Amino acid sequence: MHIKERLFGKTAGKEVMAITLTNRSGASITAMTYGASLLEWSVPDKAGKFDNITLAFDNLEDYVTHRPFYGATVGRVAGRVAHGSFEIDGDPYQLETNQETNHLHGGNSGLDTKVWDYQTEQDDQEARIIFSYLDAEGSNRYPGNLKIQVTYTFTEDNKWKINYQAETDAPTLFNPTNHVYFNLHGTVSKTILDHQLFVDADRFVELNEQSIPTGRRPDVAGPPFDFRTARLTSQATESTHPQTLQVSGLDHPFVLNHDANRLDASLYDPQSGRKITMKTSEPVVVIFMHNGASPLKIANNPIPAYAGITLETQDYPDAINQAHFGSIVLRPGETYRSETTYSFHIE
Repeated sequence: MHIKERLFGKTAGKEVMAITLTNRSGASITAMTYGASLLEWSVPDKAGKFDNITLAFDNLEDYVTHRPFYGATVGRVAGRVAHGSFEIDGDPYQLETNQETNHLHGGNSGLDTKVWDYQTEQDDQEARIIFSYLDAEGSNRYPGNLKIQVTYTFTEDNKWKINYQAETDAPTLFNPTNHVYFNLHGTVSKTILDHQLFVDADRFVELNEQSIPTGRRPDVAGPPFDFRTARLTSQATESTHPQTLQVSGLDHPFVLNHDANRLDASLYDPQSGRKITMKTSEPVVVIFMHNGASPLKIANNPIPAYAGITLETQDYPDAINQAHFGSIVLRPGETYRSETTYSFHIE
């Protein structure tokens, strides 16, 4: 394994570093300290041509100015908190409301906007970037000082592993994710509508008109939500289902079955032969298809609708306001831990 570090830019007087981990096959991941964000996952296609299979800009300014969430560590709470309000032990809290009347992705200055500390480690089979950040009490109106560690591990057999760990000095919420967008073509000049998606989920989470969970978890049977056999992502954009029409595709949590003998999800591009498989400790994966075009460009290419697709692993969105969704409260003396592994293959 080889580790390379370089200056990616500066924001608010702070240096932002980009760190690249490269294995013997020449595949690599690059992540930056701004938002503990993945910048690149460079892998070959079936003809041996290397491309970045994630959406990313080549400059820091676009991340700071436009906040696209590309590859970012998102939180404290990923997704939406209805009306930005919740209670812990009977005490009310009011977060920032930064999307209509709701709280989205940690607030206006969530974890994706912070410059994280980091260190690196390596051995013969893998290398690691260990990001750390202390999110102070009151940040975006969250209670508790939250000490967070996010470790990116890259292996000789082309696995990208994300490990989260956190501790708090007061009861708080924590439900992070990584907002990486995959496009296995390696260019946004082609959309992901010809990718084949598999999700081992019998149920999805229904959303209201503001993309807040209704509390219902319908069966996925029938298009456009049934990906228990790999199907084209375009089945969601071609559907007249009210849930997909509402968001112009998918922006939905899928409740994973967690069958020990099956993958949790996979994404495959028959044209390039590239395939990503995924396993996670989290109960939900949010599938979002970049449902709108962007005014920006990547590698001089306009960013169209459906330029990428996420496999965001997390706990249920708005779980704090949905009693049957489980708890995302982290308390003093507890340690939050979760793990997601994305593996690259050629078929």
